[in-house]
Amino acid sequence: MLDIKLIREQPEVVRAALEKRHSAIALEPLLAMDERRRAAITQADQLKQERNEVSRKIGELKKAGQDTAEIQARTRELGEQIAGLDAEVRQIEEEQRAMALGIPNCPHASTPVGASAADNVVVREWGEKRTFDFEPKDHIALGESLGLFDFARAARMTGAGFPLFTGAGARLERALIQFMLDLHTTAHGYTEISPPFVVNTASMTGTGQLPKMAEDMYHVPNDGLWLIPTAEVPVTNMHRDEIIRAPLPLKYVAYTPCFRREAGAAGKDTRGLIRVHQFDKVELVKFVPPATSYDELEALVRDAEAVLQKLEQPYRVLELCTGDLSFAAAKCYDIELWAPGHKGWLEDSSCSNFEDFQARRANIRWKNPEGKTEFVHTLNGSGVALSRLYVAILENGQQADGSVVLPAALRPYMGGLERLVPQT
Repeated sequence: MLDIKLIREQPEVVRAALEKRHSAIALEPLLAMDERRRAAITQADQLKQERNEVSRKIGELKKAGQDTAEIQARTRELGEQIAGLDAEVRQIEEEQRAMALGIPNCPHASTPVGASAADNVVVREWGEKRTFDFEPKDHIALGESLGLFDFARAARMTGAGFPLFTGAGARLERALIQFMLDLHTTAHGYTEISPPFVVNTASMTGTGQLPKMAEDMYHVPNDGLWLIPTAEVPVTNMHRDEIIRAPLPLKYVAYTPCFRREAGAAGKDTRGLIRVHQFDKVELVKFVPPATSYDELEALVRDAEAVLQKLEQPYRVLELCTGDLSFAAAKCYDIELWAPGHKGWLEDSSCSNFEDFQARRANIRWKNPEGKTEFVHTLNGSGVALSRLYVAILENGQQADGSVVLPAALRPYMGGLERLVPQT
């Protein structure tokens, strides 16, 4: 959520930033509401001052033995007016917050200006795309021949978009999770968290999924709970309504399943693992001082890249343009894996700096070195998502005989297994 003081004092700056995002949200209704709120507060303060003066006079009149009925009536009248104004202020503040929750974050000045994903900037590439002396298969054909998953049975028990891993496929899923958790906790200094997989509405609002993206989320209305779309939600909300007193940065890593309806993506890459409604992800979350948040963002991207480098998967890093930023992000990098069977790049990680946008929504603060309480900056990144990494490992490791060679770094987590072979 943006600072109302920023919107009030520099509306043209905020309008220009939102225009870069191609956001059509008007600030005038919010500013008009803010003016009403401030006028009501001023009026209430004036009446409270008058009530204090009247109360003082009552004491003087009583000491002098004079009648106080009339002035006490004025005190009651003032109390009723003040109560009405206080209630009006609370109502306006609720409406103002609801309106402010619908305004996206302002892009950082370094974010490239653009209209869509076509304007994203390739920052770097790592690894060489493998060449084949045979026609490479996609992960669906490979996985089925290797007996790694069964989409037909998954669809029968739940519906389309929910994977069922079997045998070595399930072990590969578990191995990837364990490998990433071990890497981030031992080499990168993150503290492991195992959070709930469902959260309340306040948590989803705090990180920015609600109200904008409600249609993409799985809701349990009878309990007022939501299945998490990413571990970012519960882990960030660990410190909701808190003043963090521990030294910053705080760095957390969590594995969770993730649930997304993807309502706006119907018909796109719906076969296999590329776009599913349930997938596994290892998530990285940071709470950092505002002064260092962009250095911390670069470090976050490097931590996610390290996973792919150790697993020997070719990838590229994109800097997202203003028109492709998520609702809450001020700056974001995407990491895309090369998938030869798919014949294209697959997004596998987004690393974002939200600045104080989430912290304002979730009321997450810290005591800075000067002892002043201020909002922290929050960051998060996939470290990384499993489903598309799974695709890349199969497609990049495939051999002419239909087997798949596993990355060396993953073999200890697979009991020493070096390759997956087709089932006879």
